[in-house]
Amino acid sequence: MRYAQGGGLTDAERTTRERLRLQAVERFEGGRKNAEIATALGVSVRSVKRWRRAWRELGEAGVLSKGSPGRPRLSEVQIVRLERELERGPLAHGWADQRWTLARIKTLIGRLFHVSYTVEGTWRLLKRRRWSWQQPARRAIERDDDAVEVWRKETWPRVRAPRRSAGPGSSSRTRPGSR
Repeated sequence: MRYAQGGGLTDAERTTRERLRLQAVERFEGGRKNAEIATALGVSVRSVKRWRRAWRELGEAGVLSKGSPGRPRLSEVQIVRLERELERGPLAHGWADQRWTLARIKTLIGRLFHVSYTVEGTWRLLKRRRWSWQQPARRAIERDDDAVEVWRKETWPRVRAPRRSAGPGSSSRTRPGSR
């Protein structure tokens, strides 16, 4: 079954759809034809054929909902453990610097839980847990903001060369008539 824009069913829609399949099972057991069941339930004959095949192969379990396809692959306990490991930092897990990247987190999830996520799936997992994207500030640890401000106000104006105006006699290449 295809859905517009790659979407799927909500939990309520999935429950409704499962109820329809169970009604179809009652009719299968009563010996009713696919076309008759499809008309009664307001679905396609093709869907009824697919449900009948699943029912024949697996019984009632074959037509029950499998749940949301986007359900999390990690349990709540595993997610809590992942957060603890992320707080320990990348150095503790063998990386040379203190930056977590999505690729590194994806690798960490694979190492810890033997579960494979895509980079995009890793980002969605982190967003659901209210982790945010951050760009590390590249500043020296020894930086003294007060000393920098004093230097900018007092020293820089004295050192900076005065700008020449672009008046007559300047070496500008865009002077009128220089073509």
